[in-house]
Amino acid sequence: MRMLLAGIVIALATPAHTHQAPSGFTYEPYCCNGNGDSGDCQRIAFETVQPSGDGYQVTLQPGDHRLVTRKHVFFIPQSKAMNSPDGAYHLCLFPNEDTVRCFYAPPIGF
Repeated sequence: MRMLLAGIVIALATPAHTHQAPSGFTYEPYCCNGNGDSGDCQRIAFETVQPSGDGYQVTLQPGDHRLVTRKHVFFIPQSKAMNSPDGAYHLCLFPNEDTVRCFYAPPIGF
């Protein structure tokens, strides 16, 4: 019974932490912590992403994402990229600016 109640509490609490991209789609609950003003998911500029055959190189400077305080270069494998329904790149950093939690990329040829 306790496990059932714990599962219900977690399920009900999760949606409260998700937020939407500026275009209106909702980030996956696993990816998102916070809200549109302080959350860890955010749209990033096309110029910060360099697609390659097997993934994406994302280079961020302070100001490119609300959580970034110093230069970062991340490599995200193609298999880890999630579909971005608005055609933009989005990056979720959690639990800190050094860790990519989720990366949303537009479909190839979008």
